[in-house]
Amino acid sequence: MDSNVIERLNGILSKDRVLTKKADLVTYSYDATADVMTVMPDVVVLPKTVEEIVKIVKLADETNTPIYPRGSGTNLSGGAIPVKKGIVLCTQLMNKIIEIDPDNLTATVEPGVIVNDLNNAIAPHGLIYPPDPGTVATATIGGTVATCAGGLRGLKYGVTKHYVMGMQVVLPDASVVRFGGKTVKNVTAYDFAALFVGSEGTLGIVTEITVKLIPAPKYRRSMLALFKDLKDAGNTVQGIIKQRVIPATLEIMDAMTIETVENYAKVGLPQGYSALLLIEVDGMSKESVESEAMAVKDVVTQNNGELKIAETDAERDKIWSARRAALPALAQLSPTTVLEDATVPRSRLTEMLLEVDKIAKKYNLKIGTFGHAGDGNLHPTILADERNKEEMERVHKAVDEIFAAALKLGGTLSGEHGIGIAKLKYLKDEIGDSGIALMRNIKTAIDPKGIMNPGKLVP
Repeated sequence: MDSNVIERLNGILSKDRVLTKKADLVTYSYDATADVMTVMPDVVVLPKTVEEIVKIVKLADETNTPIYPRGSGTNLSGGAIPVKKGIVLCTQLMNKIIEIDPDNLTATVEPGVIVNDLNNAIAPHGLIYPPDPGTVATATIGGTVATCAGGLRGLKYGVTKHYVMGMQVVLPDASVVRFGGKTVKNVTAYDFAALFVGSEGTLGIVTEITVKLIPAPKYRRSMLALFKDLKDAGNTVQGIIKQRVIPATLEIMDAMTIETVENYAKVGLPQGYSALLLIEVDGMSKESVESEAMAVKDVVTQNNGELKIAETDAERDKIWSARRAALPALAQLSPTTVLEDATVPRSRLTEMLLEVDKIAKKYNLKIGTFGHAGDGNLHPTILADERNKEEMERVHKAVDEIFAAALKLGGTLSGEHGIGIAKLKYLKDEIGDSGIALMRNIKTAIDPKGIMNPGKLVP
């Protein structure tokens, strides 16, 4: 990096927001992704305003310095790692909720706002922001926009791209663009919001986001379905959708995950089952919610399952705390936790569950599978030790086969975690040479110097 870049950064920001000590740099050398590289940046900056970001990006552009946008670092594909060193630009201090507009059902926020904090702020208005990643208490809105995060409510309510109405972005040449807004309809120009959502910081730095809000459902029923056979759980998911019931949440845990979560969180999960489904139906009418709950019960029974219905809020909270404990529970079992994100059409879910089970046995690996069963989004979680080279070779072969299986079943490499650096080598298998060429053309047109989060998403 140009020797005077840090000196010039100290002229843009107060010195306490320009980090150069080794202890600080190490903190920003990795994200939540396991089994990928760690790289220390040359410097970390913590801007508070758009004007500061413009000056930082202008400096990076002038000096050809790589710049890496970062939120809370909960990314699971290596998207926040500064692979070519340079500047990490962390937006966590840009955490203002600029406006809540109940009349237009919108909120406008800075990128560092935590998802859960936004929902707490809009709750008094009877509204919710539906995207609900597992790290909802720590993930930033900007980070979820960059990765098009999904979450537990994705089946019924959709993912981040369905709720971003407009944004302000600082481009790699330090120019500022604004597009979209509060209007429900907007077909002016290209759909820039759709382009930047999921772009993983490779096209610019999002500095303001306007999101759509929806009325909070008045009624809900939470249920726990238990199965002795993994296939019965998968078939139940398909059966519920065939009944034209779209649950707000339809989650799965396999036997290993059930046992691990119970040992970790002590929430009272029954043991001795091959799989469980966590199901919640909701709506504005008590009658419709009860009707959907009865339909779910019938499907579970037809597929040899046992159904338990939460009768109180405390029981409901236990059910969902169990699901959110899945990853931390599995992670404490081994030094290395490789969490994947294979997604298939709902109709192929049972096949994918059985494929993962077969792959685990083939490579003699511990794989706990959980995820958003209702939208076909599974998280096979491989428990290993990166110090064991022979074991890690088996892990990498297993990951190769998991993604190959997902694509063979008509699925995708990533339902919500993104590509980052972790899945770059598989990208051609899904979108082909022409798709990669198109991505490169877009990247080059917007970021000709390649300074914006280099090495991610675009091979």
